[in-house]
Order: sequence, then structure tokens, then C-alpha cells
Amino acid sequence: MSQNAFSRAFQSDLFYSFSHSPTAIISAVVALAIFFGALFAPLIAPHHPFDLASLDLLDANLPPAWNPDGEARFLLGTDDQGRDMLSAILYGARISLLVGFASVFFSLVVGVTLGLISGYAGGRIDAFIMRIADVQLSFPAILIALLIDGIARGLLPRDLHDTLALYVLIFAIGISGWVQYARTVRGATMVERNKEYVQAARLIGMRPFTILRRHILPNVMGPVLVIATIHLAIAIITEATLSFLGVGIPPTTPSLGTLIRIGNSYLFSGEWWITIFPGVALILLALSVNLLGDWLRDALNPKLR
Repeated sequence: MSQNAFSRAFQSDLFYSFSHSPTAIISAVVALAIFFGALFAPLIAPHHPFDLASLDLLDANLPPAWNPDGEARFLLGTDDQGRDMLSAILYGARISLLVGFASVFFSLVVGVTLGLISGYAGGRIDAFIMRIADVQLSFPAILIALLIDGIARGLLPRDLHDTLALYVLIFAIGISGWVQYARTVRGATMVERNKEYVQAARLIGMRPFTILRRHILPNVMGPVLVIATIHLAIAIITEATLSFLGVGIPPTTPSLGTLIRIGNSYLFSGEWWITIFPGVALILLALSVNLLGDWLRDALNPKLR
């Protein structure tokens, strides 16, 4: 049965579209390389960049290995604390990807739930949810994330700021991105609720929650997956922006944005590698995910087949 599933997958239109798109293939290879590098960072990274016992300030600000002043054990050089940049990027990508995936999942759950309720119920409930969405759309996502982060820092005890910073950041980014899911699912739900199979489910006495979960939800998930793919890149960039501004992940467990912020102080003093390499990693990650999202949007659009 698993062989039949694999056979159907390889013979599907989606796989055909992917195999005939060089951009999608290259983007997938780059994204998977970064994902696996971040996931297996403890096994792949040549050093543990955040183990204070293994750091030596005498190794600080070493250039990349191909530079005459570099050392072979630090391929991409070191930062101001003697941390290996390659290892720091691998570990930093773990935090960036964790925040990205968690915030996208949170946005997806909230947005899809509210979109289903709004599109199926209609009336005042629909108007109320959509007015909240319209108000939120009038503010940039980064501003909403900054506002929520500031409120959380004001309400939480100071000694818990670093401990809960990751969860606050995920919530802040997640709550700022639910609107796109809600509006898309609402429109699809309003179309599906008038179809015959939904009317038949109502006639046999099926509850609205069951109709939404069993019948409508599977038919509106196609556009949601496309939005989630593109939103992942946006969430990663938003996390990097917040960390660059100093309101994201604490420096003790830095993400790519924190590494860029640290290196920015040394950019004009000659230690360019401290900020350039994390920046390149962030660009490659966001660009590859964005290109995959664009391909998936086109592949799932029947008008473009």
C-alpha cells in the first residue's frame, strides 16, 4: 500500500510540475540543506558556539580560513567572543526556524478557525471577525509584533524576560499573521457552504462543527498551504528584524537576526564576516522558501495548468 502511495505521488501533477521547474528544485535543495544543517547542528557543527567553557577570547575576530590571518579550524572566522561563525549560524538557524514554524502554525490554527466560523456562520459573527481583521491590516505586522512584545515585557517580571522571550516572540509574530488565513478561508467557506454535499450533511442532522471539520476544512486547505509556505519566510524575516532591534531572542541563545545585530557593530571596522555570513544565510533561507511558495501557488492553481 505504501508503494502504491509513492507511485501515485510520483505520477501526480504536483510532482510533474516540481520535476520540470529548475527554480523549485534548486530552492528545495537550498531550503532542505539549511533545514537539515539546523536540525542536526549538534552533530554537524565543528564547535559548540554557546558553550562558555570552550570559548577563548584569543580566538576573537579571526577572519575566514582562506584569509592569510585565518585558521583552518574556523572556516568562516569567529566573532568578537571567539565563537565559530559556521557553528553559530547553524545553531542560530535552529532558533530562527523554530520561531518561524511555531508562529506560522499558531497563525494557521487561529486564522483557519476564525475563517471557518466567519464564513459558515455569517451575519454579525462574520462582521465582527472581519472588522477585527480590517483593523489589524491597517497596521504593519512588525509594529503589531513590537507592540505585543513591549506589552509582554511590561507585564512579565524582569527575571522571566529571557526565559519567556522565545514564547513571547512566537506569540507576537503568530498573532500578527492570522488575518491572511482567516480572509482566505472565509471566502472559500462561503463558497463551500452552499454546495450540495454541505446541504446534505445539514439535512441528516450533522452538527456544524462536524461539517466544518469533516467536509469544509479539507476543501479549503489548498490555498492555506500556499499562504503558510510564503508566511514562513515572512515570519523568519520578522524574527530576524525583531532580534536585530534587540527585542527578540536574548543574546545567550542568538538567532540569525541576533548574529547580524552583533556583527553590525564590527562591519565598518574590517570584521565584515561577522555580519555578512549570517545575513547571507538568512537571505538564502527566506528566498528559497519564498520561491517554493510561489511554485506551489502556481502548481495548485488549475487555471495555470
